[in-house]
This record gives sequence, C-alpha cells and structure tokens, in this order.
Amino acid sequence: MRRPLVIGNWKMHGTRKSNLDLIAQIQVGLNSNQNCDVAVCVPFVAIPEASTAVANSSLGLGSQNIANAEQGAYTGEVSASMLAEYQCKYALVGHSERRQIYLENDELVASRYDFAIKGGLIPVLCIGETDDEREQGKTFDVVEKQLSAVIEHYGVESLSKAVLAYEPVWAIGTGKTATPEQAQEVHAFIRQLIAKQNAAIAENLIILYGGSVKPDNAKELFGQADIDGGLIGGASLQADSFLAIVNAA
Repeated sequence: MRRPLVIGNWKMHGTRKSNLDLIAQIQVGLNSNQNCDVAVCVPFVAIPEASTAVANSSLGLGSQNIANAEQGAYTGEVSASMLAEYQCKYALVGHSERRQIYLENDELVASRYDFAIKGGLIPVLCIGETDDEREQGKTFDVVEKQLSAVIEHYGVESLSKAVLAYEPVWAIGTGKTATPEQAQEVHAFIRQLIAKQNAAIAENLIILYGGSVKPDNAKELFGQADIDGGLIGGASLQADSFLAIVNAA
C-alpha cells in the first residue's frame, strides 16, 4: 500500500530566522504516529541549518533542484553528494518554474533525475501541462513526453527509486486548482502508462498533486484513488495551513 507523502516547496522565500521558526512550528504540529511522510524543500542556503533542525525528527529535507553532474566547472550548481552531506532525502527535478523560466528541457531534467538517484536521493520528477496545452487537448501528450524522456534513458525500473508530481502549470500560484476529477484523470493516466511497462512499479509509485493545494481542498484531492499526497507551494509557508494539508493526507 502506498504511503501518503506531503512535500512543502518553499521556493525563494524566507530568512534564516523565519525558515528555522517555520521548521520548528511544523515539527511541533507533526504527529509521530501519523500515516504520512512529510518533507520540506528549502532554499539551498537554508539546507545546512535546516538539516540540523530536522535531525532525529519525522520531518524530511529536500532540495529544490540538483546538478546533472557530480563535480566540476558548473557555476551555481549543487551536486547530489553535497546535498547528501546534509541528509537531504529528496530533490525536486523538472519543476515547471525551472522548465519555463530557466528553459530546462526534458533531456536536462532527465539527467538531473539520474544524478539524484546515483547520489542516493529520491528525485521528485515534476510533470504537467500549461494552460494553452490543456486548452488544445494536449495534456496527456505533454505528460507522456515528459515522462518518456526519463523512462527511455533510464528505464521504467528507475521509477522505483523516485516520486512523481503532476503539477498543471496553469494551477500553480494562480489560485486556480484542477478539480479532484481532473487531477485524478491525469494521475490515473500516468499510472496506466507506467503499468503498460511494469505493473508492480506503477502500483507502488507515489504520484503527488501540485497546484494550489489548500486546506479546504486537500481532503477531496487526496481522497482520489491515484493521488498519493501533494507538492505544496504557497500553503507550505504557513505552518497551520501546511499542517492542515498534512492532516488531510
């Protein structure tokens, strides 16, 4: 049975003090017996202190990106081994903001995914369509193309070491949210697509939904058969709203 997972993506927010305060508030509200894994992906500069703060707790730590190289002349990049030194468990790869703002293509995203796995981290592979693509009826084509870029290079078996996150780009930071039925439709499509190659991996794969998840819609979203939790943006910056979403999961 798949264990629910909720990951907060803090993006480029916070100060040294506010980040540590937020971690402390989340930890106070977590139930050590809850049937749900919880993590936060913090800015790179916050990782060392966050690592100390979450040590010996049930709150996991992740990065918001990862280099597609282990070391070398890659100014501005951070490698898997550097992240592992600070007990990072997860690494986001292919977030829509990286794809859209920084023009990361499917091949680069796939390479980052591979280096995360090689470095002992769990890549959270983000896939999803834009508003225009949905309007043109291309949702399934887009998510299949983005997923295939990974499977074709590294095999469907690699997904046993990964997490997927379906994030409709049109619902990120816009206040729009896919209805539970819309989200479930795409999650089911993704799982069925993978099942054609390996049914066991498809059944056990955690697929998160990311797109304006809030306390008032989380329970209905997470109640769908193929939605295993959430990748949470803005609502993860307030402890009470994030914890309410965790409780819904």
